This record gives sequence, C-alpha cells and structure tokens, in this order.
Amino acid sequence: MAASELYTKFARVWIPDPEEVWKSAELLKDYKPGDKVLLLRLEEGKELEYRLDPKTKELPHLRNPDILVGENDLTALSYLHEPAVLHNLRVRFIDSKLIYTYCGIVLVAINPYEQLPIYGEDIINAYSGQNMGDMDPHIFAVAEEAYKQMARDERNQSIIVSGESGAGKTVSAKYAMRYFATVSGSASEANVEEKVLASNPIMESIGNAKTTRNDNSSRFGKYIEIGFDKRYRIIGANMRTYLLEKSRVVFQAEEERNYHIFYQLCASAKLPEFKMLRLGNANNFHYTKQGGSPVIEGVDDTKEMAHTRQACTLLGISESYQMGIFRILAGILHLGNVAFTSRDSDSCTIPPKHEPLSIFSDLMGVDYEEMCHWLCHRKLATATETYIKPISKLQATNARDALAKHIYAKLFSWIVDHVNQALHSAVKQHSFIGVLDIYGFETFEINSFEQFCINYANEKLQQQFNMHVFKLEQEEYMKEQIPWTLIDFYDNQPCINLIESKLGILDLLDEECKMPKGTDDTWAQKLYNTHLNKCALFEKPRLSNKAFIIQHFADKVEYQCEGFLEKNKDTVFEEQIKVLKSSKFKMLPELFQDDEKAISPTSATSSGRTPLTRTPAKPTKGRPGQTAKEHKKTVGHQFRNSLHLLMETLNATTPHYVRCIKPNDFKFPFTFDEKRAVQQLRACGVLETIRISAAGFPSRWTYQEFFSRYRVLMKQKDVLSDRKQTCKNVLEKLILDKDKYQFGKTKIFFRAGQVAYLEKLRADKLRAACIRIQKTIRGWLLRKKYLRMRKAAITVQRHVRGYQARCYAKFLRRTKAATIIQKYWRMYIVRKRYKIRRSATIVLQSYLRGYLARNRYHKMLREHKAVIIQKWVRGWLARTHYRRSTQAIIYLQCCFRRMMAKRELKKLKIEARSVERYKKLHIGMENKIMQLQRKVDEQNKDYKCLMEKLTNLEGIYTSETEKLRSDLERLQLSEEEAKVATGRVLSLQEEIAKLRKDLEQTQSEKKSIEERADKYKQETEQLVSSLKEENTLLKQEKETLNHLIVEQAKEMTETMEKKLVEETKQLELDLNDERLRYQNLLNEFSRLEERYDDLKEEMTLMVNVPKPGHKRTDSTHSSNESEYTFSSEIAETEDMPLRTEEPSEKKVPLDMSLFLKLQKRVTELEQEKQVMQDELDRKEEQVLRSKAKEEERPQIRGAELEYESLKRQELESENKKLKNELNELRKALSEKSAPEVTAPGAPAYRVLMEQLTSVSEELDVRKEEVLILRSQLVSQKEAIQPKDDKNTMTDSTILLEDVQKMKDKGEIAQAYIGLKETNRLLESQLQSQKRSHENEAEALRGEIQSLKEENNRQQQLLAQNLQLPPEARIEASLQHEITRLTNENLDLMEQLEKQDKTVRKLKKQLKVFAKKIGELEVGQMENISPGQIIDEPIRPVNIPRKEKDFQGMLEYKKEDEQKLVKNLILELKPRGVAVNLIPGLPAYILFMCVRHADYLNDDQKVRSLLTSTINSIKKVLKKRGDDFETVSFWLSNTCRFLHCLKQYSGEEGFMKHNTSRQNEHCLTNFDLAEYRQVLSDLAIQIYQQLVRVLENILQPMIVSGMLEHETIQGVSGVKPTGLRKRTSSIADEGTYTLDSILRQLNSFHSVLCQHGMDPELIKQVVKQMFYIVGAVTLNNLLLRKDMCSWSKGMQIRYNVSQLEEWLRDKNLMNSGAKETLEPLIQAAQLLQVKKKTDDDAEAICSMCSALTTAQIVKVLNLYTPVNEFEERVSVSFIRTIQMRLRDRKDSPQLLMDAKHIFPVTFPFNPSSLALETIQIPASLGLGFISRV
Repeated sequence: MAASELYTKFARVWIPDPEEVWKSAELLKDYKPGDKVLLLRLEEGKELEYRLDPKTKELPHLRNPDILVGENDLTALSYLHEPAVLHNLRVRFIDSKLIYTYCGIVLVAINPYEQLPIYGEDIINAYSGQNMGDMDPHIFAVAEEAYKQMARDERNQSIIVSGESGAGKTVSAKYAMRYFATVSGSASEANVEEKVLASNPIMESIGNAKTTRNDNSSRFGKYIEIGFDKRYRIIGANMRTYLLEKSRVVFQAEEERNYHIFYQLCASAKLPEFKMLRLGNANNFHYTKQGGSPVIEGVDDTKEMAHTRQACTLLGISESYQMGIFRILAGILHLGNVAFTSRDSDSCTIPPKHEPLSIFSDLMGVDYEEMCHWLCHRKLATATETYIKPISKLQATNARDALAKHIYAKLFSWIVDHVNQALHSAVKQHSFIGVLDIYGFETFEINSFEQFCINYANEKLQQQFNMHVFKLEQEEYMKEQIPWTLIDFYDNQPCINLIESKLGILDLLDEECKMPKGTDDTWAQKLYNTHLNKCALFEKPRLSNKAFIIQHFADKVEYQCEGFLEKNKDTVFEEQIKVLKSSKFKMLPELFQDDEKAISPTSATSSGRTPLTRTPAKPTKGRPGQTAKEHKKTVGHQFRNSLHLLMETLNATTPHYVRCIKPNDFKFPFTFDEKRAVQQLRACGVLETIRISAAGFPSRWTYQEFFSRYRVLMKQKDVLSDRKQTCKNVLEKLILDKDKYQFGKTKIFFRAGQVAYLEKLRADKLRAACIRIQKTIRGWLLRKKYLRMRKAAITVQRHVRGYQARCYAKFLRRTKAATIIQKYWRMYIVRKRYKIRRSATIVLQSYLRGYLARNRYHKMLREHKAVIIQKWVRGWLARTHYRRSTQAIIYLQCCFRRMMAKRELKKLKIEARSVERYKKLHIGMENKIMQLQRKVDEQNKDYKCLMEKLTNLEGIYTSETEKLRSDLERLQLSEEEAKVATGRVLSLQEEIAKLRKDLEQTQSEKKSIEERADKYKQETEQLVSSLKEENTLLKQEKETLNHLIVEQAKEMTETMEKKLVEETKQLELDLNDERLRYQNLLNEFSRLEERYDDLKEEMTLMVNVPKPGHKRTDSTHSSNESEYTFSSEIAETEDMPLRTEEPSEKKVPLDMSLFLKLQKRVTELEQEKQVMQDELDRKEEQVLRSKAKEEERPQIRGAELEYESLKRQELESENKKLKNELNELRKALSEKSAPEVTAPGAPAYRVLMEQLTSVSEELDVRKEEVLILRSQLVSQKEAIQPKDDKNTMTDSTILLEDVQKMKDKGEIAQAYIGLKETNRLLESQLQSQKRSHENEAEALRGEIQSLKEENNRQQQLLAQNLQLPPEARIEASLQHEITRLTNENLDLMEQLEKQDKTVRKLKKQLKVFAKKIGELEVGQMENISPGQIIDEPIRPVNIPRKEKDFQGMLEYKKEDEQKLVKNLILELKPRGVAVNLIPGLPAYILFMCVRHADYLNDDQKVRSLLTSTINSIKKVLKKRGDDFETVSFWLSNTCRFLHCLKQYSGEEGFMKHNTSRQNEHCLTNFDLAEYRQVLSDLAIQIYQQLVRVLENILQPMIVSGMLEHETIQGVSGVKPTGLRKRTSSIADEGTYTLDSILRQLNSFHSVLCQHGMDPELIKQVVKQMFYIVGAVTLNNLLLRKDMCSWSKGMQIRYNVSQLEEWLRDKNLMNSGAKETLEPLIQAAQLLQVKKKTDDDAEAICSMCSALTTAQIVKVLNLYTPVNEFEERVSVSFIRTIQMRLRDRKDSPQLLMDAKHIFPVTFPFNPSSLALETIQIPASLGLGFISRV
C-alpha cells in the first residue's frame, strides 16, 4: 500500500521532541511522493513544517487508531514502534491507572509508588485457573501461566524479574511467590508456603537498603527455586544469591543508608536482650551515618526488627543463633568506629584501651591485643622468610573495612544457607519454578566494578531473552506453515565475547590481579592495547586514560578503572581471619569454615549457595589440595562461573519475563516521565521485542475473528460457507500487495500497519453507514418534530381561536344583554311616558269621544228615523216602478222569444235533417251541461260564502251593538265617578299638605338619628376590627402552636420510627452476622471433624494394614458396602501427603490389592458359611416339626373342626373389615364429588387404591381358605363313609370316632350343606377374581404394547426434531408436549372410569357375600338347639376380631438398628426414592421409629437411633459429598426430620396447624430440643456443602456464559489482540453459553423440587446461586479491560434479564435473588450510560448505589471503546466521580467475595401427611420393621 494512501489529510503522526520524546501531530494536507516538507498541526493547535531527512526520506511514524490505544498487549498495536509503545503505556498508567501491560511474552510492570488493592486473596482466586489472555495483565497471570505450564508440560519454569533499582523487582517477585504459596498450598502440615514467604523479611533486612532511587532496594541478585511434588504442591524452596554489594557495609552515598538490619538493631537497642550489644543511635556509628539519612519515612525500624525475628523463628533459626547474628552485626558496627592514629607515613597505632575495639573483641570473643596488633600490621611471606610489616593509616582503614565487608559477606552466606536448610524438604522434588530477582542495566556518572558485573549479567540475560523471543516467533511461523524468513535482530554476542572471552576484559583483569605490581592504570593500558581500534564495541574516552567505554545493547557506558583490581581481588589479611577463627564465640568460626572447603562462586561474591541442582543440597567438601587454589579465585571469575550456571538453569526451564519500569526519579505516585521510561524500555529489551515482532507479521487473527470483525467490509455474495476462503477472497480485494499478509493454517498474519489500514476501511464504511443512518433518523426526527410542532401550532391556533371566539361571543352576549337592558329600559321610559300620555289622551278621548258619540248618536238617530221613512217611501215607489217595468219587460220578452224561437225552429228543422248537426249539437250540449254544472257549483259556493259573510256580519253587528251599549253604560258610570272624584281630590290635597309637613319633620328627625347611628356604627366597627385583629393574632398563635405541636409530634414520630427501623435493621444485621458467624464456626467445626476422622482412619489404616488377618464386621453389612468402604479409604490414603508414604515404605512391604482381594474373599466365605448355617438350622427345624406333626397327628382330626370354626370367624371379621373400608370409600367419595377428587394423588383416589390393594390381598387369603375348606370337606366325606370300606385311609377311624360323638346325624348334614354352599360361593368368587386378574393382566399387556408404540413414536419425533431448525424444533416440542398431556389426560380418565366400574363391581360382590354369610349364620343358628349349646361347652365360641387401627409408629428390634440405618441411609439411592416415593419418606420412617421408642419410654433406643442417623448422614455426605442429588436429598430429609421433631414435640407453638389426629401422635416421654439443635446444625453443614457443590458446578460456566458468549450476535465486535489471545466470544463446541447456565439452573431447581425441599429453603438456595453468578461475573468484569465496553454492557443486561425471566417462570422473584444481581446490573448500566458532564456524574453516583467507589472508578478506568465512534472516559470525569463519592462510606475492597455464603434459616414447615397412612415400600428392604 502506497504511503499516499496512509499519509492523507487529518492522518496523525509522531514526531521527535526533546522534552516529551515524541509528540503527536496531524497532517494538514495529503503527502505526495517527492514532498520534502509535511505541514503539521500539533495537539495544542500550533502549526509547523516538518522537514523530512533528505538522505533517508523517512516519513514520521503513524499513530494508531484511538480504538487500539490502551490495549492489554502492545503487540496488538497495528503500528509497532517506540512512540506507539510509549503512548500506550502512558495512557494505561496515567488514564486507566493500570500498571501491568503485556508486550508479547513480556509483562511490563510500572511502579505506581502507591499501594493498590489488586493483590488480595480474592484477586489471586480470580486469576487462578484462568488463561493468560483472558484476564487483564497482572503478575498473578504470569505466575498462573508458569504454574499451569509446569503442570501441563512437566517442565521446570522460570520467572525472570528485572529492572532498575526502584522499579519494583523485589515486590513483583514477592507477589509471584505469594501466588504460588496461595494457589498450590503445602504438601505437608509444616506450612512450607509460609516459610517461603517468611524468607522475604529476612533477606530484605540483610540484603536491602535505601538508595536515592528506592527506599527498599535489593543490593543483591537472587534466584529462588520453589519446589513442587507430583501433585504440584509446595514442598520446599532453595535460594541462590549473586553479587552482594559489600561496599555498602562500609560506605554510603548522600541520602542513602546501609543495610536495613543495622538500623533495626540500633532502633531496638533499648530492648533488654540487646543491652549486651552496647548499641545506640545509628548516628553514633561510622558505618550507618555517612548517608545522613538514617530514617525512612513511614517505616518503623523497631517493628521491622520484630518482623525479622519472627521470620527467623518461623524458619527454625533458634534464639541463640539469632543473638549470635545480632552480636556479629553489632561487632561490625563497633569495628567501623575503630580509629587509627598515624605514627609516621608508613605505620599507625590504635589508642590504648580503645573502647570500640574492646567492645568488638568482647562481642567476637577474640583477644583485644592480638586484634589490635593485626589491624595495624600485616605478614609478608617470601620464598625464604616471613616478616611482619606495619601499615599506614590509610592501609589500616582499608584493611578494617575489608574485614568488615568480609565478615558481613560470610554472615550473609551463612544466613542464606540456614534459610535454605529450613526450606529444604525430605520429599523428592518433582519440579520447580524459579523466580529470578536480578538487577537491571545500570549507568551512573561514575561506574565501577559493580556496574560492570551487573551490565555483564544483563548482557547474558538479554541474549537469552532475544534467542527465546526469536525461537517463539520461529515456532509460531512453522506451526502455521508460514514461509520463514530470517529476521535481523540485535545479537549481543560480540559484547559478551569482549567481556568474557580469552583475553577479554575479565581475563585481563584476572591476569593483572596476579601481577605483583599490577595497578588499575597498567590494566587500563592493557585494555587499550588489546581492544582499542580492534573491537567496535570498545572505546577510549577522549580526556581520560583511566576509563574505557563499552557499547552495551542498551547504551554506551563509561567505566572508571580505579578500584577494579582491589574489588576483583577482594583482599582480606589472613592473620585477621585467623584471629576470628580462634574466637571463643562458637558461631564465628562457623562462618569461616567455607574457607577450608570448595568455595562456590556465589559464596565468595557474598552470595548464597552454589549448586544449581533442583534439589537443595549442602555444599560438598572439596579435595584437600584444592583449598588454596580455590581460595585465590577472583570475584570476576567466580561471578562469571555462577552466571554460566544460572544461564544453564534458565535455558533448561521455560522462561517468563517481567520487566519493571520506574516511571520517575522522584517516587511520585502515577507520574510518568517519558524520557526515563524510554531509557528503561530500550534497556530492558521491550523495544527489541517490538522490533522483532514488527520485522515479520506482528498482527495475527484467526479466520473466525477476522470474519467477525471485518464482516462489514464484505458483500453478501462474498460470504461463503468456508470462512477461510471467504477471508482470502476479501483480503485479495482489500489489500492488493500480497506481501503484506500471509495465510496460515488457523490464522492470518499481517505486516505492521495493515490492521490499522483495515480498521480505517472499516471505520470509513461504518462512518458512511452511520451518516446514512443519521441522515435517515435525523430526517425522521425532524419530520416527527415538524409534525409535532404543526400539531402543536394547530392546537394552539385552535385554542387561541376558540378563546377569541369565546371572547367575541362574550362580547356579543354582553352587547345583546346591554341592548336588551337598553331596550327594556327605553321601553320602560317610553312606556311610562306613553302611559302618562295615554292616560291623558284617554281622558281627553273619553270626553271627546263622548261628545262625538253623543252627536253621532243624535245624528244616527235622526238618520235612522229618516231612513225608515225613506225606506218605506222608496219601497213603495220601487215596488210600483218594478211592477210596471216587470210587466213591460215580460211582454217584450215574450214577443222577442217568440220571434227567436221561430227562427231557431227553422234552423233545427234544417239541422235535424243531417247527422253531423246532431253530433255537434250533442257535443255542444255536453259542454254546456258541464259548464252549467260548474256554474251551479260556483254559485253554490258563492252562496255559501255570502251566507257565511252574512252570518259574520250579523255577529259583528251584534257584538258592536253590545259593545256600544256597554261603553255607553260605562261612560255614564264614569261620569258619576268623576263627580265623586272631584270631591275626593280636594280632600286629598288637604291631606297631602298635612303629610308634607309631617314628612319634613320626620326627615329632620331621621337626619339626627342617622348621624347618631353613623357615629355608633363607626365606634362599633372600630371595636369589631380591634377584636378581629386580636382574634386573628390569637388564631395565628394557636395555629403556630398547633403547627409546632404537630411538627414536634411528627418529628418525634419520625425519629422514633427511624430509630426503630435503624435498631431493627441493626438487630437484623447483628442477627445475620451472628448467624453467619455461627454457621462459619459450624463449617470450621465440620472441616476439623472431617480432618479428625481422616486422621483417625489414616491412623487406623496405618495400624491395621500391616497385620494379616480379618476383622469381623457386622453381619448386617453387605460385602458391597464393605468393599466400597475400603476402596474409599484407600482412595483417601492416596490423597495423603507423601511424607506418610515414606514411613510405611520402611515397614514390611504389603500388596494392598492382594490384601483387599483376600479380605473380600474372607467376607464372601463368611457369608457362605452363614447361609449354610441358616440352611442347616432350617433343615433341623423342619425335621423337628415333622416329628412333632407325627406325634400330634392323632390329635389333628379333632382340632380340624375347631380350625374350621375359627376360619369362619376370621371370614366374618374380614367381612366386617371390608364393609368398614367400603363405608370409608363411600364417605370419601361423597365428601368430595368434584372431578379432581378422582385424580391421581387425590385422597379418594389414594383410598381407592388402598382398598383395591387390600381386596387383592384378601383374595389371596380367600384362596388359601378355599384350599383348606376343600381339604376339610374331603376329610368329612371320608368320615361319613362306612367303617368297613377298604379304601378308607388309615386315620379314618379316628375321624369316625370324632364324628360318632355327634348325637344327631342331621347336624352333620346341616354342617355339610353349609360348608358346601360356602365352598360354592368361594369357588364362584375365586373364578370371578381369576377372570378379573386375567383381565388385568391383559390390560397390562396392552399398556406395555402402547408404551412400546409410544416409545417408537417418541424416537421418531426426536429424530425429526433434530433435523428441524431451532425455532421449528421448539414449536414441534411444544406441540408434542400438548399432545402427550392430552393423551395422558384421556388415559387417566379411562383408568378412572375403569376404577369406578371395579369399585361398583366389588360393592356388589361384597353385598352378595355379606348376604350369603348372613343367611348361613341364621341357618346354622336355627339348626342348633339350646340343649346342644349346653351339652357342648368344648365347642369354640364365635368371637369376632376387632379392626386394627395403626398409630403411625414403626417398631424394630434393637439389633436391627444398624440394618435400618444401612438400608435407609447408607445404601439408599436418592434418584429412585425421589422419582418413585413420596418426598421425605426416610425422614418420616425415622421419625416413626423415634415415636415408637418414645412410646416405649426407651431413652437409650432414642439416643442410639438419633446418633446413628446423624453419623450415617455425615458418612454418606462425606463419601458422596460432590454429588448434588445426594446432598440435596439429605438436606431435604434432614429438614423434614427436624420439622417432624418440632411438629410432634407437643409445644403449642408448633401444634397450631396440626389436625386432632396429628396432635395425638405427639411425643409423650422425651423432649428432643437438644437433638433438634444438633439436626439444625447438621442441616446448616449440609446446606453449606450444597452451596459448595453448586459453586463447583456453576463456576466454569459463569464467565463463559455471562461475559464471553455473545448472546446477542453481532453487537460486540472483536478487537485486535496481541500474542496473548483471549478466549473467543464465538461459541465453539463445549463452550458454555447462557443457555447452559439456565439449563443447569433448571436441573438444580427440578432436583430440589423432586426431593420435596421446603419452598423457603429453595428460595435461599436460588438466592445463593444468583449471588455466585453475579459476584463471579462482576469480579471478572473488573479484571478484564476487554469486557468493559458499551456493547458488553448490553450483553450483560440481556443475560441478566434472561435470569430474571427464569426467576419469574419459577415464581421466585420474591426470593431476594434479583437483588444479589444488583451490583452486576449497575455495572452494566455504568458501561452504557453517558459519561461526560457533571450531570452524568451525579446520575452515576445516584444510580450505582450497590457498587463501591473502587469498583465504579475501576469500571470507568477500564472502559474501552470497541468502535471508533465510542469515546473514552476522560480523567477529569473520573476525578469528578471520585470527588462526589469521597464521603461515601463503603468497603475499599475491589472484588466481591464470591465465597460468601448467606446465613441460612429453616422456617418451620409442618406436614399435612398423616403418619398412619404412610406405607413402607418393599424396595427399601425394611421388612424387619412393622407398623404399630
């Protein structure tokens, strides 16, 4: 891929920076090939031009995508280079507070300079058994990987911890050893792991010191081998030390200290046992005051001294040896205070009676004078003579310091040897894990011999590291069949050759040391002459002739030659050593015994022991002749040899690397100095690992992971069924350069940068998809918003317009109302005015109209009279004129009509002659007739109208006339009234005048009264207002007082309620704590009890195994049980430590298998013997019985009649019994006639089945009776035959004699007839019963056939279902289940009908039988006379037997107790009992046995039975304690037994729910309250064992099912991973899923329900299960950075919802199980909520109430985006959260206690089952007990 594709605009790069080492910048324009300058913008916004190197034209390093930043493994980064590594470490360390990071096979550990809560035992348990890549990086993960590889590959392991001083090497090594000690445990009771850890305080006190870089810096290297046995348990350890810094004993730089032990001694000087050491303040001694810093802040040297002494005691160093060590150390301090005075330039003296020297001599037990002499002199030996020479003051001081260093080095070696002896184990070591805590690469301003040796060792280790990394890379490539190309890596063999080869630096140094006059200068010249200009790695400083430079793998280092020879020689005057060897102090010569032995390379270099063998051994003695030669070995030579041995050891093991980094030089917590970090990364080889990885194919993906991650880059047509081929096809399209990737067998290998390119393509594709989704969603949101706004606007408009309309309507209403008011007002005014005017007008009109009316009347009267006259006159004239006119007219008419008629006649005559004329005439006539008819009708109508008008006019006229008459009368009356009114008006006017005067007077009085009233009113109002104000004030005071009283009462009530609630909660918490403490004590007690039993069995086995012979066992125990017992014992003994095997090996050898076979054979022979003995006894009894029968035969016939009558009586009693049972059946059926009564399990159904069972038993009895009666009848027939019958049997005479005793032959006949009828009846009954049995057998065969058919059909359905898809399979299974239930229901109904028929049939048979028996009795009684009864007193009386009533007790013999316990407890299989029998049956049986013992008042029997029961249950649980069904079964039965003891105890509190019958069954003699407590404790122990079993089963499923498996496919994408591959979230075969957990929960729940466990107890078990699931899931979430993402939060919430759904399905929501998941739910919500603003922080604080502050902060720190679109949590936001949560008081513990068990309670749950109804099945083998 071209650079132009990657170096585009906005691409981010790294550029060098002098301050920050590397700075991030962003390209402002695309890079084009040939550009010499890049235009960049820094993160702070500054723009700059970055010039490319004109020679190399190398582009700056590209920055990884943000999604890859903060990865657990640096090799997961796409761009592998120095700035990427540095930035990733910085982000993890500063932002996420993560100090561990993987870099391929290396664990990089950054010292936080702060105590972190990540090393507790809960963290150790969380990492135990986990794969290295599954959890976040941790030192425990490396330790677990080493431990696992040791066990898996059976190869020794090494953990190499290196780094600068102060980087945390010692602490890391300490934690690794702590992990091994905790996880593996000890193989013996000697607490080896504690001893291994106890060696740390001792070694730190004598080997660690304060430096400028570290307060607890290890000044020596050590390699600790931790030994393991075959079961990989710690059995011991061995320590080797390297290059102790002896010079620190006599010299310390500024701000540094000597070894801690000296300051601990000085701080403890006032202790009584230390007074003899004559110590004081550390500033009083020359060897402890040079650094000027005798105190370390935060460290108490007195307490540290106590810890050191305690560790010494634990490691077996006695008090005397400890005091010896302290004497020697004190002597060294006093030796440092010895002062010399110069006598001249070549000699010196010590002042006489010099106190420091005298104290030194006393402590060391040497002669003062002799010591004083040899401190100032030395002995020189030549070839011929020996002489003593004085030495100068400087030489004497150097000799004193050399002696002090030598003594300390010897003491150090002696302590290391004794520590190794204490850690040594006699058991053979199978394998070991070595922990190498060694100094890292060092370079100071002045570097001397110590730095040279340290850097030489680091060169060797780096070479081994490079080769190992190279080898791993090669193996990976070869395994995946990738073409292997040689990767160029830094080989530091030339540098090692420069140091250790022939004529190398060490060789020349040793040679110069052998020269008599060799000096540092001559040695430097030899170095220059040998190596300068010949070796590229060796240089000479320009300005110095006493120094040289070596180019190490990490850096160039300049060494000063001064002191090299002296330090290499390590010269101590022999005479001084001899003086010390002659000491009276016994311990001192022991230190120098090694001088006479073959000294190991490490011992001379102040190290520990030499041997590198895997089993510690004491140093072997050398040959006598070797002593002087070996003693002359130089320090360099010894160090080189020990280093070679160390490398051999490391090469023989599998190494694991831990590189410790020091983040800053000032010990500031979580402060990262980039410069110092880069220096150390270069020095420790991390960057070399990165470089080797980057040179090949650093990024590696499995095909499935690649497909899951980059599925978005594929089209649908590209996806094939073959994932491998799909990936190949897609990659060929995405990356054109085929050299950038390779296809392996299981993985795809990518070059550096290719994953980043693919991530870029993926991000671009997702970004485009996101933009499209955003576009669509934003459009939809805006449309939705627009519609919402439009709807709102319309609503607002509607309301506004409505309001306006209402306002307008109101206005109109008001206007209308005003108009109406105006109308009516105006009408009133006008009307009033009108009325006034009208009244006036009427008055005027009345007068006027009266006048006019009178005038009109007179006129009308005159006119009327004139009209009358005129009428009469005119009438006469008119009549006269009319008569004359009429006559004239008639005459004229007659003449004219005559003339016209004549004319018409002529016409008619003419027309009559023609038809047409007639027709026309006829037509015209018709028309005329019709017209005339119409006219007539109209005239009639007009007539009627005129008549109506006339009538109306007459009415009107009449009314008008009447009206006028009334008006006239009224006017007359009004005229009279007017006259009267005129008089009245005058009188009224006078009265009005008077009234006006009275009115004026009244008005004046009214004014005065009103004035007085106003004044009174004002006064009254003032008084009322004042009273009101006072009343208001009083009311306010009253209200305030009432309010205060109410508030006080409320506050008091609230406070009391709060106090009550708090006290209740506190009491509940105290009760739970006390209960938990008690149950934990019970658990511990049971554990100790089991341990005691194991030890007891072990001792018994050890005592009994060597002795041949046989121990007799109880005959009630079967051979299987004894075999099982012995096999379990042998299995237990195999688990015992190997130390118990060794003593047994020393005894007589015994073949255990042969012994067991012999023992088993002896048992079988004993059983056979017992069987033979029983058979013999049986035979003897039969013989005796036959003899007795022969003797009694003469008497048998006489007794047969008695037997017959007894049988009849039995038949009668059984008949009554059957009647009673039928009555009970009728009663049960009549009481409950509902359909469910007859359902299986109902009381009536049970009664019916019991009756049927009893009937079948009775029929068997009847068969026997029929046979007996038949035999009797035969015998009676023989008796009736004559005596002389030849065929008569020999004993017939006896029978005849008996028969002859009867006085009447009729009596015999009667008896015969009765027996014959009885026989017939019984035969018919037998035949019917036989037929019924045959029918039943036939029905059973049919059922078997139907079951076979059903089985075949089920198999076919199962085969079909397996071929269906999952959804169809579920539907088919549901359909099948419905069909099955329907068929079962129909079958049950058919069975019910059959049972009803059978009952009716049996009733009829019983009635017939009863009737026949009754008739027979009557007949027999009638045939027997009273005399016969008197004469035969010997005849048996017919006495009916009373019906037996069970009391709910079981009787057993004392000797059968062991058999009872064995069959009911030890050999009982829970699965069969749970399926076939009622729940809790063993508990009921045991309690019924206890009841019988109580009934007998046998306290010994009760005590024995209860004790045996409890011990047997414990024994069963001990043997099968890992079986869930067994533990659950016995927990249920123990609780039921406990409830029975309570229910039938007789205490009122437990008898509330009992029936009267159950109260009769209460215990009467014993109070078993103490045994109830013992049973309660046993139930608690079983419950805790059940929880442990649950935990062991669920533990492997939880992480995989709840976290790793993708329940919602495609939500969480797979991120790139490094070398440490995590477990894939894609479900493989065998991978646990959420369905696996749910199936397991269903299995647990069904088993608990089958065993009849109490519902409350089931709830507690479920709550505990859910707590385990939640705690384990949350703990893993807190330790896995890759799981803390938004998508994983969704997965977790979905999984939790499925668990809640399971609770709802099982009706367990009120069990408290959901609340235990609350921390997990809140953690998942925390992963999904917004994490930016202060409001978000407040919401998180209020939401995460179930999480601790540490957990919240940890989740936020671990939160990792899976996609680029997610954002990381800022550091400021996390600090805001911490500030808000600082006042919260919660536990600082990070992880939840997954081992926590809630205290269990057993609420009383009485049983409704009646004890007398319980039947004991034969399958239990309890035939020896009987119901009472």
